Amino acid sequence: MPMVIGVVAGVAVLAVLVLIGLFKSMWRVAEPNEALIISGSKHRTEGLEEGMGFRIVTGRGTLVLPGVQAVRKISLDLNETELHVDCVTTQGIPLKVRGVVIFKVGDDFVSIANAGRRFLDQQKMMSERVHNVFAGHLRSIVGGLTVEDMIRDREKLTGQTRAACGTEMEKLGLIVDSLQIHEIEDPTGYIKNLAMPHAAAVQRDARIAQAEANRLATEAEQKAAARMSEATRDSEILQAGYQAERDKAAAKARQAGPLADAAARQDVVVQETRIAELDALRREQQLQADVRKPADAQAYETRARAEAERDARISAAQAKAKETELAATAEASRIKTAALAEAEATQARGAAAATATRATGEAEAAAAQAKGLATAEATRAQGLAEAEAIKARAAALAENQEAVVAQQLAENWPEIVKAGASAFGSIDNMVVLNGADGMAEMLAKALTMGGTGLGLARQLLSSMNQNGQTPNGTSALNGSTAPPSQKVPVEKDEK
Repeated sequence: MPMVIGVVAGVAVLAVLVLIGLFKSMWRVAEPNEALIISGSKHRTEGLEEGMGFRIVTGRGTLVLPGVQAVRKISLDLNETELHVDCVTTQGIPLKVRGVVIFKVGDDFVSIANAGRRFLDQQKMMSERVHNVFAGHLRSIVGGLTVEDMIRDREKLTGQTRAACGTEMEKLGLIVDSLQIHEIEDPTGYIKNLAMPHAAAVQRDARIAQAEANRLATEAEQKAAARMSEATRDSEILQAGYQAERDKAAAKARQAGPLADAAARQDVVVQETRIAELDALRREQQLQADVRKPADAQAYETRARAEAERDARISAAQAKAKETELAATAEASRIKTAALAEAEATQARGAAAATATRATGEAEAAAAQAKGLATAEATRAQGLAEAEAIKARAAALAENQEAVVAQQLAENWPEIVKAGASAFGSIDNMVVLNGADGMAEMLAKALTMGGTGLGLARQLLSSMNQNGQTPNGTSALNGSTAPPSQKVPVEKDEK
């Protein structure tokens, strides 16, 4: 029994090992820089047409049935190919273009499928194929350009080449990471000759700059030499001046002894001369004191007496003349002062009279002007007041004629009664018959006369309103007084 268990366990372990070995032999893992292409069964891969007959695995593991499916790898690493292309420009100038193309298989399944079907067994030939594609398109593009265009704008050449090769590279399942044009060789020397004018211009500018620099350097050297000569001259002049001063000092030193002797002798002569002068002066003073002074004193006394007498006479005459002159001056001053005072008084009286006359005239003119203005203002105010009153009465008459008539009658009732009573003024004696009935009849007639007067007043007011007159008998246009009302006849009751 234990043996059976051991056999079963050994068989189980062996089966597990076999299964592990089979799994390892069937499990395939794609590296990050490669893609697995599994063929042998029909598979549908996203982005590919149905029925391709293989599937693509990238970056993961998958099971592969040995003997049923085949697994191959295609590299996704970068590849490069150098371009050595002999081209001819549109000018017919042969050139050699040197460059490099860096490319790889695309990461998408379509690119991997295209590359797998074309390069799966020929991956080493991939660089040669890419070189041929780029060489052909590069020759075609260079044939449409000039040498100047290629030199001045290499980016244009690179862009056109990549654009032209893009479609074919996509069909091959490849993508271009970089295209660089390293060098353009010119076996004919066209580029060198093309650069010669510029090189000559550069050399010319360099020579001109060198000549200018030499000229500036020469000018600077000449200026420096001139300054050196000037400094040397100034130094020599200063040295000569110093030497002259030294020679002058030496000459003075040599002449100091004789000059000192001469000065000493001169001082002796001067002293002797002064002594002689002092002696002569002493003798002169002695003569003055002994002879001249007494004579001068006597002569001075005589002259002083004569001058005193003369001065006395002159003083008396001058005093008399001064007195006469002062008297005449005083009289003239008095007369002049009186005349000036009279003239000033006359002038002051005339100025005062003129001022008074002007002030009176100005006052009268101002008073007349003020009076005229006051009169004009009063007239204007009266006219405005009358116009306002007329306007107000006209408006009142237009609005309420009965009230205006009543007011006018009330204001003029005494005159109306007086006019009615004047009819009885010539009657001395009046007898009223029927007593109280007669008195009542007479009063009724008086009332009838009053009513008639009221009607006449209304007619009068209406006619005046139509003619532009006010109810009180003044014209609304010019303020004139209307003719007096006619007297109402009074009937007499004759006996």
